[in-house]
Amino acid sequence: MKFTKMHGAGNDFVIINTIEEKLDLDAAPLLARTLCVRATGIGADGLMLVAPAEGNADYRLLFYNADGSLGEMCGNGARCIARYGYEHGLAGETQRIETTAGLVTGERISQTLYRIRLNDPSVIDLHRAAEGYDCAYIELGNPGIPHAVLIKDDWDKTPENKLHELGKALRYPLGKALRSHPAFPKGANVSFVRLTGENEIKAVTYERGVEDFTLACGTGCGSIVTALTLMGLISGKNVKVSMPGGELFVSLTRDGGTVHDVYLTGPTCVVFEGETREI
Repeated sequence: MKFTKMHGAGNDFVIINTIEEKLDLDAAPLLARTLCVRATGIGADGLMLVAPAEGNADYRLLFYNADGSLGEMCGNGARCIARYGYEHGLAGETQRIETTAGLVTGERISQTLYRIRLNDPSVIDLHRAAEGYDCAYIELGNPGIPHAVLIKDDWDKTPENKLHELGKALRYPLGKALRSHPAFPKGANVSFVRLTGENEIKAVTYERGVEDFTLACGTGCGSIVTALTLMGLISGKNVKVSMPGGELFVSLTRDGGTVHDVYLTGPTCVVFEGETREI
């Protein structure tokens, strides 16, 4: 079975084109759990399947987390799949992609730079208490991708060589607590955020389905910028979000107590292509 390995700002994925490769979708959860293991598989944060569109779109994206659970959508994954779709002749420079969370549009900016329009938020709660913290809770799309956003100004003031220890001592347990907290009945991706300048943010996201911090989270960036814009802390225009894997940019339109037209822009990379036989 042929595959492509890609990443967007370090958020990495295995892509299989089921239009060309025969695959029973009932086997997709097991396939994701097998291929995404870094020691014995290809290694990735998730598995993305390209399938024929069911409606007015160029193709359909099915996203599976590394634990085999079906995800609503993935922002960095959608940027990567837009490049895949363009380079494999599935769509033009502007494309429409079906996802479980709804339709997203992709746009080629350059050979490696791609922009997508994320799903508009369906749930916005700027103050939701969890474990003694005041979090924002955002769901993008319908069904929504759940995100908890926690502004924690001191999380990255520890010297860099101590951050890993801090992650183990504080953020991992905290992330896991928020991931399953009653305040977030669907579970949540948890982003720890610090403002570093005008329209500049530093963040890290603990992702459900991966059950770990990832190098970047595209829908996390969209949720972070949504929350901080509505809090009046940033403008929402060309906001730079620095994550461990690189920089992503988000622009959106504020309309009173909500936002729309949330755009995510960032790099994509084709790591390698190959074929797996023992699955």
